[in-house]
Amino acid sequence: MARLPRLYAPGLPQLVQARFVRPLAAPGAPAPAVLFNDIAAWLGEAAARHRVAVHGWVLAAESILLLATPDDEASLPRLMQTLGRNLAARLRDGRVFAGRYRSALVEPGVWVLPALIWLETQPSRDGSTQDPESWPWSSAASHTGGQATPPSWLSDHADYWACGNTPFDRQANYRRQLQEGLSREQSERIDRTLAGQWALGGADFISSLAATASRRVTPGQRGRPRKNRAADPAA
Repeated sequence: MARLPRLYAPGLPQLVQARFVRPLAAPGAPAPAVLFNDIAAWLGEAAARHRVAVHGWVLAAESILLLATPDDEASLPRLMQTLGRNLAARLRDGRVFAGRYRSALVEPGVWVLPALIWLETQPSRDGSTQDPESWPWSSAASHTGGQATPPSWLSDHADYWACGNTPFDRQANYRRQLQEGLSREQSERIDRTLAGQWALGGADFISSLAATASRRVTPGQRGRPRKNRAADPAA
């Protein structure tokens, strides 16, 4: 089966997941801090070079996750290619990503914050830490006020700014949402959408993408297409 083209629509954020061919740390072993710090630096450099606004990020032993808005259709693929080349040169062990990265378009005003929370709680879900804010290779502490100086390349989404009128209000309100986490339905919806590389949003949002997205944004119907009875001489 032919693989789907990359999903893109102008000005919309994407949730991105790239899995490593081999984990960067053994289960239960400490994270390789020097390597993780270098990958974070490469991410910032590549985001600036390829014009990708990174709203959230997490680096873990098995994957890297991003919530980002690319400037154009080529920006995000180029960023991921740059990360892959840099890491491959460091590890000297062939390709580093397990196949193509996965991505899903995200509806602003509805699904951006849930996607961000899903992303930033990944280190808790995989057992790397009990507190997402304490994971150093993540945007969580930047959003909750736990990091005094966030990376200069982190670009907060408008939905995060809507959490409060002042930095303190935004950080406190977002911390509460991060600690509460997502409902099971929300998490499962994000998992399914990212796995299928579709659009994460309501019916109106998905319908609006028909005119702007690079390809279809929902799964097609299963089975063979129905015949047009008017054109079928046997009908």
